Amino acid sequence: MSTFVLVHGSWHDGSSWSQVIKHLERNGHTAFGPTIAGHGKGVDKQVTHAQSVQSIVDFIVDHELTDFVLLGHSYGGTIVCKVAEVIPDRIRRLIFWNAFILQDGERLYDVVPPPYRGLFDQLAASSPDNTITLPFPIWREAFINDADLELAQQAYEQLSSEPYGPVMEPLDLKQFYTLQIPRSFLNGTEDTALPPGEWGWHPRLSSRLGLYRLVQMPGSHELLFSNPRLLAEKIIEAGRD
Repeated sequence: MSTFVLVHGSWHDGSSWSQVIKHLERNGHTAFGPTIAGHGKGVDKQVTHAQSVQSIVDFIVDHELTDFVLLGHSYGGTIVCKVAEVIPDRIRRLIFWNAFILQDGERLYDVVPPPYRGLFDQLAASSPDNTITLPFPIWREAFINDADLELAQQAYEQLSSEPYGPVMEPLDLKQFYTLQIPRSFLNGTEDTALPPGEWGWHPRLSSRLGLYRLVQMPGSHELLFSNPRLLAEKIIEAGRD
């Protein structure tokens, strides 16, 4: 049996994994869903990327976790890359679920389509605290397109504004690209949060991993809400030895 540490994406917090964790535990595994610093409702959004990374490192060290599978979803991909630099000997395998995998010196901002950049700039500038609130129409059509309206609305209510500062930070990833930790890319075939083609998740970003295991599954960017059972099964498949 395996231990999984699941790192959420933008607008989410650790509670988003609750149903996935239940399915992993029913299959005999242990799973944790920590919240990245600056995420969730009613918290300070003025965080750096390094502070966000450190919050996950601290969680892992405080819980004395070793020999675990570390998964990053979406924005969480940028977090787990840096976590792996800090504590590589604790991690058995990395899983990137439709995740951002940056090249050395890139910002997350650099790898999203230009229309998103313009929208995010506008939303952050108009907010009182330099955050982005995801518009519901984008959530409904591009993020959780495999759910009915009721589920889409329920899931949307769990989201919170996203700190914009870390999105704009260039990341030094030289050390990450020297690591030999086994890695997997988990791809949802109906995930249009990044439009397929030139700006798509796979193979544009997955190919940056070098040697990796590809696991694919039907579904949107938000399977943790729309089909947590399937997602748990595919996480197990992606994380197996």
